[in-house]
Amino acid sequence: MNLLIPPLEPNRQSRKLYVPVSIKFWISHGFAFAWLLFSIYISLPWLLDFSAVVSFPLALILISAIAYIPGYLNAFLIISLFFDRQPRWKQAHPSVPVTLLIAAYNEEASIEQTLRYVSRQDYRAHLHVIVIDNHSHDDTEGAVTRAAKVLDLDVTLLHEKRPGKFHALNKGLQHVATPFVITLDADTLLHPSAVRALVARMVSSPDDVGAVAGSMLVRNSRASLCTRMQEWDYFLGIASVKRLQGLYQGTLVAQGAFSLYKTECVQAVGGWPNAIGEDIVLTWRLLHKKWRVYFEPLAVAFTDAPETLAHFAKQRSRWARGMIEGLTEIKPWQHPLVYTKYLTGINLMMPYLDIVYTVCWIPGLILAFFGIYWIVGLTTLLVLPLTILSFGSLYLYQKNRVFKRLGLRVRRNRLGLVLFLLCYQLIMSPVSVWGYAQALFRLKRVWD
Repeated sequence: MNLLIPPLEPNRQSRKLYVPVSIKFWISHGFAFAWLLFSIYISLPWLLDFSAVVSFPLALILISAIAYIPGYLNAFLIISLFFDRQPRWKQAHPSVPVTLLIAAYNEEASIEQTLRYVSRQDYRAHLHVIVIDNHSHDDTEGAVTRAAKVLDLDVTLLHEKRPGKFHALNKGLQHVATPFVITLDADTLLHPSAVRALVARMVSSPDDVGAVAGSMLVRNSRASLCTRMQEWDYFLGIASVKRLQGLYQGTLVAQGAFSLYKTECVQAVGGWPNAIGEDIVLTWRLLHKKWRVYFEPLAVAFTDAPETLAHFAKQRSRWARGMIEGLTEIKPWQHPLVYTKYLTGINLMMPYLDIVYTVCWIPGLILAFFGIYWIVGLTTLLVLPLTILSFGSLYLYQKNRVFKRLGLRVRRNRLGLVLFLLCYQLIMSPVSVWGYAQALFRLKRVWD
């Protein structure tokens, strides 16, 4: 993919009436609660009919997971995104030196290209790149050395024999001498203004912001049907959740693939933890220490998504397990900020929602094809208007306020969109349940 595209132009948006985050939070909840009451009222015949089959308590538990709670969350998301207005940067061209940490394991084929895109950044301050070779068995070391010489980059190459990304990142952290540190995956390519956008958001934020998550997009979306579907997941699904969480100052994952942290904050919580979701647990530790975590949609990086369903299942089950590790270490009620309590509380409900979806919704969908509407019926379609509205508004936001400013073009991928809308959750929920089971039974961790 050719990413030689125009750099990011300065933010020229006009000033608008400021609405406090707390007001946005409660207005969004009010609308979501009204939608919930409307959904319950409309679905009473369905609830009563289903109760005759499985009992009222069980019917309420299942229908809540299938329709009521997802509808409530979608309504909350829509109104929250309607209120979302990213504050303007105070500095479009920050002058703070930054260190990039790249943990590399057998990345001979990709690390040179990653470093090439780092060298093309329009960031005017000094960039120091630390590559940690995590006991690779190929010539990752040689590829890094050659790239540093050809690209004239300030690169330090370290070696960490202990397997595990967290070991590699902590080894690199010991050599960071700048106030900000960015983690970057060895196969991730940066938009020319990506580093500048991350740092600009950080220096324009209050002092208690400890991290800023970048925006990830799929680079290899034409590789398979699986990657076509994931392109829309990153573009719509993940981006919408990140914007929601960023609005309430508690982005739950400053993903290791591309995020910026204050070095002192990472050091204060002991660096990256020994967890399969090391970036999730690190972020939650920061939030627990009252450091807020923001999201910058204009700080764009491109990653390779899994090309097969098997690889996709491994990745997403790992993410689900990482979420459980975060919940195990820090409970939602232990977070100091009300927004973070709520956002992590949603994660606490995810196993319940995914399990019910897997064991009830999917069989119910099959029954509906045979005219048996115990679980899936016309009332469940109430969730669809909200889903379409949220994805539609986010599409326009991404296209006009992100892609247009970055000089990017939204690819035509109608088949991927259809697969995303119809099939994604059918795959994602069972995969997540498998991840929860791995955490529950403490199965062997598999990073790749």
